[in-house]
Amino acid sequence: MAPPPPLLLLLLAVAASSSACHGYQYDPSRGPLVTAVIVFGDSIVDPGNNNGLLTLIKANHPPYGKDFFNHEATGRYSNGLIPTDLIAQGLGVKQLLPGYLGVDLSPEDLLTGVSFASGATGFDPLTPVVVSVISLEQQLAYFDEYREKLVAIAGEEETEKIIGGALFVVCAGTDDVANTYFTTPFRSVEYDIPSYVELLVAGAESFLRNVSARGAAKIGFVGMPPVGCVPSQRTLGGGLRRECEPRRNEAAQLYNARIQEMIAGLNAEPGFPTLVVYLDIYRILDDLMERGEKYGFTETTRGCCGTGTIEVTGLCDSRFVSVCDDVSNHVFFDSYHPTERAYRIIVNDIFDNYIQVLT
Repeated sequence: MAPPPPLLLLLLAVAASSSACHGYQYDPSRGPLVTAVIVFGDSIVDPGNNNGLLTLIKANHPPYGKDFFNHEATGRYSNGLIPTDLIAQGLGVKQLLPGYLGVDLSPEDLLTGVSFASGATGFDPLTPVVVSVISLEQQLAYFDEYREKLVAIAGEEETEKIIGGALFVVCAGTDDVANTYFTTPFRSVEYDIPSYVELLVAGAESFLRNVSARGAAKIGFVGMPPVGCVPSQRTLGGGLRRECEPRRNEAAQLYNARIQEMIAGLNAEPGFPTLVVYLDIYRILDDLMERGEKYGFTETTRGCCGTGTIEVTGLCDSRFVSVCDDVSNHVFFDSYHPTERAYRIIVNDIFDNYIQVLT
């Protein structure tokens, strides 16, 4: 993907600063607040790593990217930018956070961070297998490969500085609950919700320890949203009236509570060298979905793609379905992923509440 022209980048920077975080304003004179942004996780933070995979979980076709540069469908699961682009912008690192796979990355791209995320993966080892995407274990292997590339570019000492000064972001878990547990029969017959949550928390802890062991000084860990209020989950579990499905939300709340306990334990552990910061997105997304008019949204229960009730990835395809006229009215672009406008509000909230400890 060719980078956007410099003038466009300048305009984007101005727009980002004017609409950026409520209580936080990035000061360009300070320079970047972190050395790099390095990301692991699922579709919320996947800029296109699934594009080359033999999987149905892809967003490299219209109408995805309809509001991206040149209306290009890069593999980002939205109409435009995704949270990690906005985080990289807000920290003054760069305008777009590229995927690690399938892109011709420049040395500068590598030095300032990439995303290893893969849409539909999760902490449950079964989750990526069911849909043939990249496991979190494989994402760590790609990071090890990436680190070798950094050493080749900048040397070992500078690589340690880059990694030590980077913000790491981990965003996964939602697909485990929404897809593996509630949509397939594989786990629900074996686990009740509390025991499945424990499986996920154990997987998350192991992953965080592995990221810490690779030199991360700060990790932002994204909690789970109100899964039961996502449009596709309303359709699948919310009855004829498509109400929020309470069991999915209860699973998300239990997961978030247990994750916070686990993170507190890591941070209090003698000798654990990394600060892990829990990033709560449940509250802001719940507000967007339940009180959308407060933010200027008129549609909070349906996506912009097709009927907005079930279309996602392969079903959200301009060859088969239409797309709504005014995306900015919608919290969701497809039946699972928010619009860029909603993502901006979510990232603003993260910066407002966590910027002091993330940098």
